[in-house]
Amino acid sequence: MKPIIKDDVQAYLDQFLQKDVYVHLETTTGSYSAHKDEKNMTVVAFIRNTKLNYHQAKITGFGPFRVGLKLEEGWLYAEGLTDWIFNSDGQLLMAGHNSEGQLAIALQISEKPFTN
Repeated sequence: MKPIIKDDVQAYLDQFLQKDVYVHLETTTGSYSAHKDEKNMTVVAFIRNTKLNYHQAKITGFGPFRVGLKLEEGWLYAEGLTDWIFNSDGQLLMAGHNSEGQLAIALQISEKPFTN
């Protein structure tokens, strides 16, 4: 993965406009915080291979970044994104890593279901 450049990510987000796509969205504090201080609450959200169609996409911020996808009846957004790649399978993979390099959020978009 490489650091996000807004214009580059926006171009890939726009390639998926008005298409049925599969989304993976994950946030986690996981064991990253709980093992250091058991008073810290573990927070996790996970959605995988949910099919949707968005008609507007926007990346905002100055780093970490926020990506919003406008759906017919609402919004999906992910905040805290730092890195991205468009891979050879035609998938846009975005992630947010904390200061220790640990995954805090992931947003992935693909025209085919994710298999891994």
